[in-house]
Amino acid sequence: MVDKKTYDLLIIDDEQVIIDAIARIAGGEGFTVDSSLSAINALKQIENVNYKLIITDIMMPEMDGFQFLEELEKRRISVPVILTTGFSTVEMAVKSLLKGAIGYIPKPFTAEEILSVIYRGMEYRRIEKELKNNLFGKKNSSIIYVPCPPKYYRLGHNSWINIDNEGLVFVGATDLYLKTIKSLKKIELMKFEENIMQGSVCAKFETEESLIHHLLAPLSGMIVEPNYKLIDEPLLIEKDPYFRGWLYRILPSNLEAELKNLSSCSSDRI
Repeated sequence: MVDKKTYDLLIIDDEQVIIDAIARIAGGEGFTVDSSLSAINALKQIENVNYKLIITDIMMPEMDGFQFLEELEKRRISVPVILTTGFSTVEMAVKSLLKGAIGYIPKPFTAEEILSVIYRGMEYRRIEKELKNNLFGKKNSSIIYVPCPPKYYRLGHNSWINIDNEGLVFVGATDLYLKTIKSLKKIELMKFEENIMQGSVCAKFETEESLIHHLLAPLSGMIVEPNYKLIDEPLLIEKDPYFRGWLYRILPSNLEAELKNLSSCSSDRI
């Protein structure tokens, strides 16, 4: 059997200028890049080439990004996917994570924004591979991955909620998301009585490498209590992400409807 060629990234977009921009940014960091102008052609390429991470546009002719995700699932092709679009809405962001993308980035994006999702995607792929090898006894993994508690709900593998007895909701970042950003240095939180919206950025994480990672809110509502302990002690969120490391307590504004966009954490496994 001939070994397949391997690339770090496959970029799928019907605009060559977007492909060229991402390829230039990723190539400058040493990543190897392949590309396709359509999702249908990309599926053919995947048959013959190994990719560590895929970045694909959503709005494309013939097959869009969501249909591409569904096709990967049907074919049991396990490659982390990041979705991007120039027709950005919070609904689009929520749907992207709900459909299985590990990240979402709106156009236009900066070099820093695209690099942050690439590095997070690469780390996700590494974690996924290690855990699967450990599961099948091929390798003992050093990664301790803590799924969120069964009674919680999550937006993709990014953020979680826990509804308390008073009808308020705790919001936080999943352990898997935190492991993909690595070397956390600083957390930027929103303020008391500010409103967060499901699918919009609710917190920013800065790493030792000066990358900024955006966390998308799992639910809409007004912040009644930010966890200011995280400002002085950001590593608390890594030590205890589901309890003492929560980000906010919020008064939800559309709980019943928005719960339909979340997954039960009882299935929180890679």
